[in-house]
Amino acid sequence: MRFSVFLVGRSTAPEQDSFVMSSLADHARQAEEYGFDAVFMPDHHFTGYAPMASDPFMFAAWLAGQLKKIHFGMSVTTVPLHHPVRFAERVNLLDHLTEGRLLVGIGSGTTPEEMIGFGVNYKDASSLLQENLDLVQRLWEKKIEDEPIIFETSHYKGAVVQRIVPTALQKPFNRIMPVALRESSMQRAADNGWPAFIPAFTPPVPASNDPFGQLTHYFTRYRDALLNAGHSQAVIDHCLSWTTHTWQCVHVAPTDEQAREEMLQIMGWYKEAIDREYEYNKRAEEFSGVSLHRHPDCFSEEWIKTWCLYGSPETVAAELERHQQLGIGNVLLGFTNGPLTPERLRLSQQSMSLFAEKILPRFR
Repeated sequence: MRFSVFLVGRSTAPEQDSFVMSSLADHARQAEEYGFDAVFMPDHHFTGYAPMASDPFMFAAWLAGQLKKIHFGMSVTTVPLHHPVRFAERVNLLDHLTEGRLLVGIGSGTTPEEMIGFGVNYKDASSLLQENLDLVQRLWEKKIEDEPIIFETSHYKGAVVQRIVPTALQKPFNRIMPVALRESSMQRAADNGWPAFIPAFTPPVPASNDPFGQLTHYFTRYRDALLNAGHSQAVIDHCLSWTTHTWQCVHVAPTDEQAREEMLQIMGWYKEAIDREYEYNKRAEEFSGVSLHRHPDCFSEEWIKTWCLYGSPETVAAELERHQQLGIGNVLLGFTNGPLTPERLRLSQQSMSLFAEKILPRFR
């Protein structure tokens, strides 16, 4: 079973941006030192949700010059916000800069505010994802001697005459990772031999009273489709070893009681940030002509069950064993979610150190 670290942590004011970015860079270095398998970066804009997430490709390229063992992942790239030709180029370039240690999660996006800042309507996000990704796959397959690829999408038009440079380092390039929620996204991942992100809820409510049951449903559906797609055993093994489930808030403490008390404190800080952003979310919804549900109560047991992994090392390891037995290959752990203050950073370092010392060895 693989374990990866999610580079998240909010900046709630301009003067905090530098501190949060440097702290998350240190967090990535610690992850490699502790023996984690990958660091994943989000793709977010305008809200302060991980300031370097405005360009995670650039941040990953910078880290790749320093970290030589760990994999680099995107969780997840909002494909509708990227020019498809530029996306195809940047993924290939980063594949080289990371020496093949690259995983690119893809999705359609989360909030109207991020979409409208790039001139994209939230209601068009799903169709744009499919449109852009179809073009990207054609571009990756194009040879110099092939006829030019002439394209006209709902947002872009142009022609690629020769090829995408550089070519991917990995052949075939099978490190794209869709979120396996929609049937179409799940099937695309299975057919192409790609790993997937496996959710533990069913929209529109982003939480569940039975997250493990939801996870089992989506994972089984993806695994069965993958096994039926006719891939080699090597491709199947690669996909299942990187098929990923995420906990946004992971907190380990010496006892269950201390872990829950500190986790609730972390959730309080997280809620303050979410509440501050709500006014701006509603303004963006007006631009986009949509009205979405307010963020669920992060203190509800459904939310905590779905998005939080906490407890003593023994409690956390027992929960992870269930996921290992199900077949989840990679667990993405958010040790730094919420506003990243010095006190939050202290708690995250305590948690990550305990995880590395007491839990990681059990799964190696």
